Amino acid sequence: MIQEFRLPDLGEGLADAEIVQWLVAPGDTVTLNQTLAEVETAKAVVELPSPYDGTVRTLHAEAGETVDVGAPLIAFDVAGDEPAGPAPTAEAAADATEAEAAEEKTPPNLVGYGAAPSSKARPARRARRAGVAAPVADTAVLEAAPHDVLPEAPASVREGERPRSTPPVRAYAKRLGVDMVLVAAEVGDRVITRDDIDAYADRVGVGTETPAVAPVVPSVFGDAKERETRIPIRGVRKHTAAAMVQSAFTAPHVTTFHTVDVTATMDLIASLKTDRSLSEHRIGPLVVVAKAVCLALGRTPGLNSRWDAEAGEIVQPHYVDLGIAAATERGLIVPNIRDAERMTLPQLADAIAVLTQTARSGKTSPADLAGGTFSITNIGVFGIDAGTPILPPGQSGILAVGAVRRMPWEHRGEIALRQVMTLSLSFDHRIVDGAEGARFIKDVADILEEPGRAMLLG
Repeated sequence: MIQEFRLPDLGEGLADAEIVQWLVAPGDTVTLNQTLAEVETAKAVVELPSPYDGTVRTLHAEAGETVDVGAPLIAFDVAGDEPAGPAPTAEAAADATEAEAAEEKTPPNLVGYGAAPSSKARPARRARRAGVAAPVADTAVLEAAPHDVLPEAPASVREGERPRSTPPVRAYAKRLGVDMVLVAAEVGDRVITRDDIDAYADRVGVGTETPAVAPVVPSVFGDAKERETRIPIRGVRKHTAAAMVQSAFTAPHVTTFHTVDVTATMDLIASLKTDRSLSEHRIGPLVVVAKAVCLALGRTPGLNSRWDAEAGEIVQPHYVDLGIAAATERGLIVPNIRDAERMTLPQLADAIAVLTQTARSGKTSPADLAGGTFSITNIGVFGIDAGTPILPPGQSGILAVGAVRRMPWEHRGEIALRQVMTLSLSFDHRIVDGAEGARFIKDVADILEEPGRAMLLG
């Protein structure tokens, strides 16, 4: 029988999504929760799992097309009715009619939840099947892989299941061109780590990770065949543009700047890198700034508030959901670290690393992009000293972190070469006045100038 799968609501009432790529084709056999396609909403790229076991019959949209929520997306051939048995009684027939009616009213499956339950009973755990057959992988990657040096897959790899790992590890493997299925065949039935990817890449000789810096883009002026290029405004870039316009014309922005000597902070970071117990945590200037921001917000709660015009109130959270602006190929996004004020320095380092890798892979969920209370944007990675950041809608403060530069600076009554950084703070003048904004940026600067001052604010 034919089953239609319609595009579900992917979060926060988004009206449509663009098909980035199909991972299946008509005639392919798919299993429950197998990834069918990647779709891009106004906020993130989302993987769509299959709600059925069956065969792909029809794809109702091509890659690059925009599909409305609720519109048919893909059709499946699934197993038909059960073989005929003894004639049902009248009571059984009535129960079956009610079950069919309830099934028709079942809404489309939400992403990540698989097929709808067939009964109200507690679902039975799927039995593990020990087999040597690995899941179907990307054809191009398999053809390029050196199969002649691979050992046979151990029995612990389960048929029909995607290798277990975290989104950042999958993104890292994708950048290296490493097939997770082949790695899983070697490591067995456990969560695949970044070290597993590196070990496999070193053994088979695949390329290194793509650098995080922006590639050099050649000029198109001399080679362009047309007088101009038209780029559709959609997806993340469309949402970002609308949010920036809303923010600029709703909240009265004020920006203040402060340049601070961060030599002591850089010395602290250098000493932490030599600590073997912290070798797995990448603690850099941004992490220390994030910790300083969380501590300073405790003294200036106005910068951690939002303006509720409908209720006529200023809402002041008793937590910090810290947004970290990330530049991706699809545009600027600001995912959040929940309850950042409760995290230690190593925990913040890990959270920022995961957040950044997930954002670059395009897998940030809509839930991680909503509800931030204060944001940081690291313009220093581009060699920029200062700027005027625009507030994310619903937030009253955002801090731009400039590049760390070695330059002549007054130190203890003399001129010395010191490492300095410029902080740029934009805030909503409806909530935050100049004194509160100045106090906040001074608190952050004091911690960066003398990290021991964090003991006074903690």
